Amino acid sequence: MHGVGLVRGINVGASTRVAKGDLAAAFTEAGFERVSTFLQSGNVVFDAAAAPSAAQAAAVERAIEKRSGVSARVILLTEKAFRTVAAANPLLDAGDDHSKLMVTFLDHPVPPALRVPDADRIAPEVVSVGERAVYQWCPLGVSKSKLTHAFWREVGPVATGRNWRTVLRLIEELDARS
Repeated sequence: MHGVGLVRGINVGASTRVAKGDLAAAFTEAGFERVSTFLQSGNVVFDAAAAPSAAQAAAVERAIEKRSGVSARVILLTEKAFRTVAAANPLLDAGDDHSKLMVTFLDHPVPPALRVPDADRIAPEVVSVGERAVYQWCPLGVSKSKLTHAFWREVGPVATGRNWRTVLRLIEELDARS
């Protein structure tokens, strides 16, 4: 079975540097095989004998910290779960700049009481909530998103965003393994 690992917040500054070799080794130590890393920002494709577990995510987190000193949360998804989140993206027609179309993956279902801001308050940004993801079209750029820290606290602690270009790159790698 193929899977995807998404590591939150690494290689975005000097204090969060994790070498690709250390990242790959952390996944290997957690029991994954044929580990490949992509794009320097915590994107991993791997093979596994069974669906990845929370215990394996914790093992990867510990191994990353041991090897690099960086504390980072990890989301592990089966290939099917990753593709399901990607296929459910309702904002594909929002614009053609894939760097401004974001998918925030969660390791848990979206909280039922999550309050998405009114469309008028966040325009021209567009937000849609899926079962295990938050989708955003950020035409002004991700750094100018109008979603507040309070919104993201409601989403939960283990969430990490990827732009659509990265999602498509990970799908290409999964396709190459099939």
